[in-house]
Amino acid sequence: MARYHFTCEAQPQYLPQHSSPADGIYRFAYTITICNVGEVAAQLIARHWEIEDANGDTQVVDGLGVVGQQPLLHPGESFRYTSSAELRTPMGIMTGHYFCVAVDGTRFEAAIAPFVLRADRR
Repeated sequence: MARYHFTCEAQPQYLPQHSSPADGIYRFAYTITICNVGEVAAQLIARHWEIEDANGDTQVVDGLGVVGQQPLLHPGESFRYTSSAELRTPMGIMTGHYFCVAVDGTRFEAAIAPFVLRADRR
């Protein structure tokens, strides 16, 4: 087991009721589950997202915490949150990472594997 390790799982969902395809607006929700599978408690400090649409246009989103929180996760603990993204095309890809700091001061990143945003998903 790694001393410092968060896993991240994403579950995207298309939001047709908040989208307007005729205007090139496609909105998605995504739920992220972050789990501390390491040996040391650590806090999620910041996020970095790259959101690319089908035209190759990329939005970069950096900020502190997630949904206004900077959760401290002890080994075996999880944190789940839901947020949203908007694309100009019916499909895109999100990827990124979280910047984390362990209670012993060690800094590390938790990768978020790429996941697809697709307007035909329900």
